[in-house]
Amino acid sequence: MPETTLLRAPPGARMATPLCRIAQEMAAQQGWRRYGIAFVLGALMAAGLPPVDLTPLVFATIPLYLWLDDGSKTPGASGRLAYTFALGHFTVGLYWIAAALFVDIGRYWPVLPFGLFGMPIVLATFVGVCLYVAAVARQRFQLTGLAWVCLFTVAWSASEWLRGHLFTGFPWNLTGYVWAGGFPGALAMLQSTSWFGVYGLSFVTVLAAALLSLLGATSLSPVGPWRRSLPAIATAILIAVPAGAGTLQLHLAPTVETGIWLRLVQPSIAESAKWDPAAAEANFRRLIELSSAPVTHPLTAVIWPEAAATFFLGRDAEHRQAIAEVAPKNGYVITGALRGAPASGPVDQVWNSIEVVDPGAKIIARYDKAHLVPFGEYMPLSDVLPFKKLTPGAIDLSAGPGPQTLTLDHLPPFSPLICYEAIFPNAVLDKDDRPAWLLNVSNDAWYGRSAGPYQHFAMARTRAVEEGLPLVRVANNGITGVIDAEGRVLAHTSLDAIGYDDVTLPAAGRLTPYFYLGDWIFFGMLAVATIVGLAPAWKRPAP
Repeated sequence: MPETTLLRAPPGARMATPLCRIAQEMAAQQGWRRYGIAFVLGALMAAGLPPVDLTPLVFATIPLYLWLDDGSKTPGASGRLAYTFALGHFTVGLYWIAAALFVDIGRYWPVLPFGLFGMPIVLATFVGVCLYVAAVARQRFQLTGLAWVCLFTVAWSASEWLRGHLFTGFPWNLTGYVWAGGFPGALAMLQSTSWFGVYGLSFVTVLAAALLSLLGATSLSPVGPWRRSLPAIATAILIAVPAGAGTLQLHLAPTVETGIWLRLVQPSIAESAKWDPAAAEANFRRLIELSSAPVTHPLTAVIWPEAAATFFLGRDAEHRQAIAEVAPKNGYVITGALRGAPASGPVDQVWNSIEVVDPGAKIIARYDKAHLVPFGEYMPLSDVLPFKKLTPGAIDLSAGPGPQTLTLDHLPPFSPLICYEAIFPNAVLDKDDRPAWLLNVSNDAWYGRSAGPYQHFAMARTRAVEEGLPLVRVANNGITGVIDAEGRVLAHTSLDAIGYDDVTLPAAGRLTPYFYLGDWIFFGMLAVATIVGLAPAWKRPAP
């Protein structure tokens, strides 16, 4: 598409199409209306994510935002607009963080404003800075049309990768996750993450949406209907090709079961009661009763959620024996638990762990969570800041060594993941000792009936597709389920439900390109788009 035919509409220009008129109206917005519209567009874009799953909103909000940005007269104005757009997106997409504080609002009310706006303010900075840099290049080299679309896509995608890695990382609600929910046909598109991961899927999605903004460009010369429709054709190709390949992949890779049966226990214990000493025994009995219910198939393992054992199993032989009594014959109870050190006396170090108890009441394997939640499991800069972590306990949790594969008799080797460790692409398993499945235990009871548990489940689902491995997820309160290596949800226990699910473990899928290459294909996409975006700068001198 020639660069000279796609320019922003000058004020007063005669519009060729209704979309051109909308584009000019958006660019003409000034003052608080301009930033208010940007905030609302960002908020609407968040509705493309689970659980709302209105994926097409991405293809409306991004073009509208780019038309609004056409009115930015300086890179600074463009950066501020991008920040506002992202602020709306993260405020709506992450509201559930504030919902967690209502578990004990009498204690947490001073940090409620930070819970509602703190994380959005920080995350929006990544977008604002990256798009400011892109706007500097746009102004310096007079980039328009396809060149600017490419640079915008690079800047947005780079901001997602950076916020997923810097300062311990928080890759929540990446744009690619609009394909991880329940929108029709989304699972076929999600298959592309087996090649270039969710960061690559974000890139493709943003590029496809941004290309539609060219439909509002003003032509300096007559342009036929076919040529003006080229951006829409390009968008259709960017979606249809990976979706078509994904459909074929789903057809060629049916679910294969191993014949190994697992019991997934979801007790749905309210967070306000979970750490109440008066409720500890009742909570434990609920777990035992659900685990000991009659079975129709021989079980290999009973799996409990994160921190299901609220006592130190290594020190508590009585509770450990009770757990052993519900362990399957020649099987195990795999439970989330806190682990304290030393083995006796006052505890001065605590880990958030997964521990495996056999019928002999022995702990035969364990995994310590490596990627801890800042402010929740430990307090950053605790020597400087006069605050303690938000979760119960006076001691900050310690981090484990990192991903590992646990190998047990009668059970395929698995990679344990605790809570939000499952949201980090390319960091969920030991690549030198590839497991046969992923186990994610979690506790989403903090977030009530909010979007948080649904978003968490969708991200865990994406890890299964990226790595070509089935994923078993067990949560204290929703969503518990089994996902095969292509991301098909085979069974699930709904949010707030109390119960168990006896399920068969799916077989491992193929080795995916993403397993071997990680984010390198995504980096190649960024490089190609950067070259295309800056190509006009090499054809003419900078002003």
